[in-house]
Amino acid sequence: MALISLPILGPILVSESLVAVATLCAVYLLLQLLRTEIPVGLRRPPGPTPLPLIGNVLELGGNPHLSLTKMSQRYGDVLQIQIGTRPVVVLSGNETVRQALIKQGDDFAGRPDLYSFQFISNGKSLTFSNDHAGVWRVRRKLAQNALRSFSTVESPTSSYSCVLEEHISLEAEYLVKRLSGIMEADGSFDPFRHIVVSVANVICAMCFGRRYSHDDQELVNLVNLSAEFGRVIASGNPADFIPALRILPNRNMRAFIGISNRFNTFIQNIVTDHYRSFDKSNIRDITDSLIEHCQDKKVDENANIQISDEKIVSIVNDLFGAGFDTISTALSWCLMYLVSHPDIQKKIHQVLEAFILETFRHSSFLPFTIPHCTTKDTALNGFYIPKDTCIFVNQWQVNHDPSLWKDPSTFSPERFLNAEGTGINKAESEKVMLFGLGKRRCIGESIGRSEVFLFLAVLLQRLEFRSLPGQKLDLTPEYGLTMKHKRCQLSASLRYRHGADSEE
Repeated sequence: MALISLPILGPILVSESLVAVATLCAVYLLLQLLRTEIPVGLRRPPGPTPLPLIGNVLELGGNPHLSLTKMSQRYGDVLQIQIGTRPVVVLSGNETVRQALIKQGDDFAGRPDLYSFQFISNGKSLTFSNDHAGVWRVRRKLAQNALRSFSTVESPTSSYSCVLEEHISLEAEYLVKRLSGIMEADGSFDPFRHIVVSVANVICAMCFGRRYSHDDQELVNLVNLSAEFGRVIASGNPADFIPALRILPNRNMRAFIGISNRFNTFIQNIVTDHYRSFDKSNIRDITDSLIEHCQDKKVDENANIQISDEKIVSIVNDLFGAGFDTISTALSWCLMYLVSHPDIQKKIHQVLEAFILETFRHSSFLPFTIPHCTTKDTALNGFYIPKDTCIFVNQWQVNHDPSLWKDPSTFSPERFLNAEGTGINKAESEKVMLFGLGKRRCIGESIGRSEVFLFLAVLLQRLEFRSLPGQKLDLTPEYGLTMKHKRCQLSASLRYRHGADSEE
């Protein structure tokens, strides 16, 4: 069956494209006749001229974050492109993004009604839902409270400051033990393969109250499912931007729906088990905390809004996602930069926090936020943006803006140190953009930062990482919702041993 592949839109059957051509040309002509009238004193955002059928997708290429950064140099920090038949406004520049997402946060707090979003958590996802009214705010607040309570709750042992630190430290110690064993047996290891399982274990412990063996089939299936989801997302869904394609068979969309349903079923089964064994006097994890809130019916007494049992599944789904792929990708990138800069690894204990910030900035492995959407007609930098306009926020551009950073292409953790070189320059650190801003900022950010720091602290206290002899590491990111480095093999050796190895 013949396929054509377009950037962002992904693979499209030739039959699909032929059916869509006539429809889209008609729609395009109609849209040109019905173009929104611009209020006096405002302008339409500038941008490249779109083609009738596919818009500007050919100009985006395989690395849209780079193409849109180049476009921003020509058209400015507020520009408009067209993907398929959908107009998209792209925001760049630190001040412009902060103006939109913070100072005008309510105007840009929506999510676009992309076709694929309705299949994530059965359309009830906290992260992807286009609901930005009362119910969404209450659910977000509930999720934040649950995360906060289980990340700061006191550990039952005096060795750790909180339960989160205990989960991460024990898992990191086990990862040291496992990597040491693999080095003795094989002489090298795939960093992402083992980091992703350890990170999954931490979030499973917090959300589900259980820890798995690294070889447990249920955990391996979960990790593989997440990897499949990332691959399908990265390949794009044409129906999101060409509505006419929604009525036609779509292999990529079928795969996306299948993965979403399998993950929903996994979470649903765990939540059902928690309901069966729920004991209000013994709250074991985040899922128990959510069930307690649901049963008490006191989620938001002022708004009189309650969270249904069904929505607990979607909240747990989102919390798991927020604490899994992002953190495992961040840690994996950290190891790649450490191996590529052995001089930094030698002094890492003095610059660890700065090193993490520079990894976030330089890799920008989350090149865009999840798309936003305007909730009403609004204006930004003198440009008119109608209600329900899809908004892309180019975080990669902000993190590589030469007007914001000196030598942005150079990896230099020292840029985040204060004048004395003894602490972090807060003003510089706050310019790094990775978790979004404003009302849709990632709810797992604080836990994510803590987890990356603690994991690295334990790993680097025990291990020294190196590339294999004769191996040249390729740090070119592979574009996706989270950009991964190319898979590779690394080696590690123990710095010194202390205490007893943790048990699995």
